[in-house]
Amino acid sequence: MDAALLLALGLLAQSLDLSWGGAGRPSTLHPWRRLPVLGRVRRAWVIPPISVSENYKGLPYMLVQIRSDKRQPGGVIYSIQGPGVDEEPLGLFSVEKFSGRVFLNAELDREKTASYRLKVFALDLGGSVLEEPTDLEIVVLDQNDNRPAFVQEVFAGRVLEGAAPGTYVTRAEATDADDPDTDNAALYYSILEQGSPELFSIHARTGEIRTVHVGLDREVVTVYNLTLQVADMSGEGLTATASAIISVDDINDNAPEFTRDEFSMEATEAVSGVDVGRLEVEDRDLPGSPNWVANFTILEGDPSGHFDIRTDPRTNEGVLSVVKPLDYESCAHYELRVSVQNEAPLQTAPPRAQQGQARLSVWVQDINEAPVFPENPLRTSLAEGVPPGTFVATFSAQDPDVEQLQRVSYSKDYDPEDWLQVDSATGRIQTQRVLSPASPFLKDGWYRAIVLALDDGSPPRTATGTLSVEILEVNDHAPALAPPAAPSLCSEPDRGPGLLLGATDQDLPPHGAPFRFRLSPAEPGLGRNWSLSHVNGTHARLRPRHALPEGLHRLRLLLQDSGQPPQEREQPLNVTVCRCGPGGACLPGAAALSAGGAGVGLGALALVLGSAAALLLLVLLALLRARFRQRSRDKSLLRGLHDDDLRDNILNYNEQGGGEEDQDAYDLNQLRHPSELAALSFPAGRPPLRREDPLGRGRPQAPRAPPASPADIAGFIRDGLQAADSDPSVPPYDTALIYDYEGDGSVAGTLSSPVSSLGDEDQDYDYLQDWGPRFARLADLYGHP
Repeated sequence: MDAALLLALGLLAQSLDLSWGGAGRPSTLHPWRRLPVLGRVRRAWVIPPISVSENYKGLPYMLVQIRSDKRQPGGVIYSIQGPGVDEEPLGLFSVEKFSGRVFLNAELDREKTASYRLKVFALDLGGSVLEEPTDLEIVVLDQNDNRPAFVQEVFAGRVLEGAAPGTYVTRAEATDADDPDTDNAALYYSILEQGSPELFSIHARTGEIRTVHVGLDREVVTVYNLTLQVADMSGEGLTATASAIISVDDINDNAPEFTRDEFSMEATEAVSGVDVGRLEVEDRDLPGSPNWVANFTILEGDPSGHFDIRTDPRTNEGVLSVVKPLDYESCAHYELRVSVQNEAPLQTAPPRAQQGQARLSVWVQDINEAPVFPENPLRTSLAEGVPPGTFVATFSAQDPDVEQLQRVSYSKDYDPEDWLQVDSATGRIQTQRVLSPASPFLKDGWYRAIVLALDDGSPPRTATGTLSVEILEVNDHAPALAPPAAPSLCSEPDRGPGLLLGATDQDLPPHGAPFRFRLSPAEPGLGRNWSLSHVNGTHARLRPRHALPEGLHRLRLLLQDSGQPPQEREQPLNVTVCRCGPGGACLPGAAALSAGGAGVGLGALALVLGSAAALLLLVLLALLRARFRQRSRDKSLLRGLHDDDLRDNILNYNEQGGGEEDQDAYDLNQLRHPSELAALSFPAGRPPLRREDPLGRGRPQAPRAPPASPADIAGFIRDGLQAADSDPSVPPYDTALIYDYEGDGSVAGTLSSPVSSLGDEDQDYDYLQDWGPRFARLADLYGHP
């Protein structure tokens, strides 16, 4: 505060001097920044560095006295500025303004600030600068006030067992906050404790830990704990401690050994993928490591590879398993020699080589085995369409149990067409029916069946065999001509495309196409008028060789397939030759009658039409003659009818009634024979029951006398029809009629059904012979011969 006051007074004085016009004295804004003046700096104003020890407690402590010889003592005002005075940390240093003595007011810490640089000022009492500002350096001297410290509390290291002396393990590291250029920070490392024997050492300056002796054995000691110390002053000062944990890593220095020299096990024949037993081993190396995991090898005794040994990862035991089925009849006992090694190579030689080997005895147990088909699947072939009883194959099986007397029987398991028959004792297979070539179970010409072979052992065993039969295609069908869509061609050879002919064959390749088209050799004249040209394997083109007359021409073609032996067929072909226009198409009305592949000729057609006309004329003459003969008998027939025969009365219903279940619409007794009416209780002449007309209630007709003989029933029916037509109460023919509900589920079939007459074989139609010549034709068709 005093220095600031003096500085303010000096500035005020300078300003006053400047205002008073004082010449020769420059103005000073900053008193420590004066214009350079020629001359040398006095030695009394140059202050050498001042040293003071940290943590000094005799306070306040005078560090130095500064003075200027520009004025007499008491005439100079001194001040200082810088860190520790007016900058952080504040209050460490101070100066007496008139004597110039500088004091230390607080303890210093070299680890925080090693030196301080201050600015020193000298002013006169008026505030004017007497000396240029100079530097005052205060150096803090170090004391051993900081203990060394390890960078971590625990150091970890790893070393292989059996490592050679001098092997690097790990490095300890410590620090000291004191001055590194003094002994206060000179560190020294040592091992305080490591147990016995002493296998590790530490470098006093670097802190590296290394092995010093042989004998590291993980199986004896796995982890070593060391206590480390570091001291400053080269080991004579302050100290600190830490720990070092050194783990010994495993190497494969112990070979695996079997717990026994011999092992004995039992295995069942005819099975695979099963475990038989376990081989126990011991290994002192680290469990789970490659130095501990055992690998087993079968050295001898298993030339066919029936066995395998795998390692149980949890117990390190060897598990013996059967990988190929054993056969008791072939070998009942196996003597194996096995060895064991680790995954990792052994670092040291084992004491005894035989410790890694053992003998293993495996006894095979006999069981009932299933029969075996020597050839499975069995493939054979048959021609298509072979008759029943044709031999197919003998599908027999062998029983491997030669020491057991057993019988094998055979049966079918899968035969979808029931085509085959299997002999249960011998396995001989033959056909029992003809296999259809269109069977859905023929896949690419192969038929598949499954045969079972069963022995009578305990328990019985079954074998399955597959029989595949190839159905060989046989050329048993000749090619057929496909009917042309329009069998017509132009009469001129150079017009039109000709007639494209095609053929088909029911046989499969190679017994079908390509086809050979030829004109029939039996008619040599065809070759002079017609020509056939090849189009492809299934088609040929027919053309006239020269101009032919218009009309229908009958040709005969010979078709031949490519089978062995080839099949051929001669077929007729009717071709219409027509007059064509420039475009090669037949002109309207210019063609003869069209015909099909085997059509009818023009002469044959005229003959058929003439015969039909003559037959129709004969039928008409016969009908006219019969009608004239019938008229002479009508009157006598009507006079002989009985009055109480109501069977043939023509009733006016104008409806179809309700069917069999509607019994109220009409009287069924009227349809009965007159001889049966006498036995009924109905009174003679009872009017029939009927539903009313939709047009009103009509007057019922008087009953007519029935015919005297059933032979005159035709005339009776005509009389009734004439009476009905003349009845004014009957509605017109085209009047809408009322049809009653016929009921549900009639037991009678419809009369219009094509199969309605299939059940008439038991019906007796002999009575039609008594109905006159009109029914003679029906009697001949349905009556007994």
